[in-house]
Amino acid sequence: MIDTLPYLLEYPYGCTEQTLNRFLPAVLTQRTLQKMGVNLADVKKQRTNLDAQQTYRGKYPAHWGEQPGDQTRDRVELPAGFGQGSSTLAKWIQQHIDEDAKLMKGRSKDFNPIFDDVEMNRIIADGVKALTEMQLTDGGWGWFSGYGEHSTPHLTAQVVHGLTVAQQNDVPILPDVIQHGVEWLKGYQTNELTKLREGDKHRENPKYDGRADYRMQADNMDAFVAMVLSEHDANDPAMTDYLYRDRGDLSVYGMSLTGLVLHMQQDAERRDMVIKNVEQFLEQDEENQTAWLRLPEASWWYWYGSDNEAMAVYLKLLVAVRPNDEIASRLVKYLLNNRKHGTYWNSTRDTAMVVESMADYIKATGEDQPDMTVEILIDGEVQKTVKINGENIFSFDNVLLLQGDAVTSGNHKIEVRRTGKGPVYFSAYLTNFTKEDQITAAGLEVKVARKFYRLERDDKQVSVQGDRGQVVSQQVAKYKRIPLEDLRSVTSGDLIEVEMVIDSKNDYEYLLLEDHKPSGFEPDDQRSGYVWEGLRAYRELRDDRVSFFLQDLARGQHSINYRLRAETPGKMSALPATIEGMYSPELVGNSDEFKLRVNDRE
Repeated sequence: MIDTLPYLLEYPYGCTEQTLNRFLPAVLTQRTLQKMGVNLADVKKQRTNLDAQQTYRGKYPAHWGEQPGDQTRDRVELPAGFGQGSSTLAKWIQQHIDEDAKLMKGRSKDFNPIFDDVEMNRIIADGVKALTEMQLTDGGWGWFSGYGEHSTPHLTAQVVHGLTVAQQNDVPILPDVIQHGVEWLKGYQTNELTKLREGDKHRENPKYDGRADYRMQADNMDAFVAMVLSEHDANDPAMTDYLYRDRGDLSVYGMSLTGLVLHMQQDAERRDMVIKNVEQFLEQDEENQTAWLRLPEASWWYWYGSDNEAMAVYLKLLVAVRPNDEIASRLVKYLLNNRKHGTYWNSTRDTAMVVESMADYIKATGEDQPDMTVEILIDGEVQKTVKINGENIFSFDNVLLLQGDAVTSGNHKIEVRRTGKGPVYFSAYLTNFTKEDQITAAGLEVKVARKFYRLERDDKQVSVQGDRGQVVSQQVAKYKRIPLEDLRSVTSGDLIEVEMVIDSKNDYEYLLLEDHKPSGFEPDDQRSGYVWEGLRAYRELRDDRVSFFLQDLARGQHSINYRLRAETPGKMSALPATIEGMYSPELVGNSDEFKLRVNDRE
């Protein structure tokens, strides 16, 4: 849980979900440690990275381990107005963090502020303030804020749930912020219930001629909204009935959410039936003591098709109903073993969801008091022996590193032996380096091809109607596109158009398309925001890239373009354009690398 935080805190984009998950997992982790009785001030001086797969050892910069009197900033007591609202907290934080703390923010992806009260307060205040400002006038949230944005049930439910969890963990939230979000969700649910009731009339009488916008069954979004509303005792029982009736048409994720709804409504009989329905997808491996849900592959790119999120919600359901069930511990082990990036899972969203479920699991099972001796053997020889207990859980030496001549060719056997009580989580990591001059295109389910064009002015005279109805000749700015091949030359000052052609084999949602522009080229347009250049996208202009956030991408071929101005002479290389699922990073494709020369204008 701790080692996920640098990734979440330093994630570079600012959509609603990532703004929430930049601080909420840190709050949950810090509160979990505090409830364990861990002295965070002592642990801050030196701690162990509990995931040995990451090369970072969890050490802070030297001056972060100094005594308080020698640090470059002072520790200040919280103000009397703390807890009255995000603006009060943010104002106080801004006054009491000096330039050193500001410089430390974002200096390293391994920076972890969880043991620093001042820094944690700043992160929390920034996150709450940003989410409050991103709330739309109707009470909901969209993917981003600003002109052209609209509230969506998925993002509104995420934020209301997240702020509710934060508030339960003593984070000050303005009451109206959550309440307005709940009211938006209640309005959404009311509308969907009207459609479902209209669908019932069609079930009873196929010839019924009523409203055109009826629905025949409840869906996964209904389950998510119902779960969040149930946390506020605001869910309509009629929606619970529809969800239970239509549970066979829900995803595994949706069924687990429905189970949580039934549990909060103290409907044990129907809850247990839903758990049995979910466990039809449960698989276990007796050899390594893991359990997981094997989800159908039909909709894995949608939010309700995320296997990690589905297992996290299922874990929350198990922890709420039977926390000491063997399946729960096996599910935790499977999730820990399958972090695709060492310390986090696929995305900010599923990582935050897993952290939340882990916090519930630790609280319910008491898995915070280990007492054991662990031996690591390689080819039958003991290479390391470590004693682990509650006092040294964050300071024991947990890394065995082999490098250079110690890594020999052939097969090797690694053994981990435990004496005592407590779980042992371990991983093995192998890395190597290779050189590749020209990066070539790759991708399967989604692909991107990039083309460069030099634009030449080719103004046209067109006939338009004048203010008196007469025909008037008017000059219109036009450009002729001259295709550029790899290794071709352009002149500084030339206007270049970049076209990215996306080939999608399925309907997808929430994708990130990024063009890594060549050095010495600057975007002709200077403003970020929503654009309609072939596809509707939220565009961010960054120093080294141009990012396009695509909320929806239909099956087929699409193109999106933007313009650059060549400025600095020299030989330049544009790294491949990439496209990936924001919440399914295994959905990925990239274009060819492109090289060109910029000549100085004479």
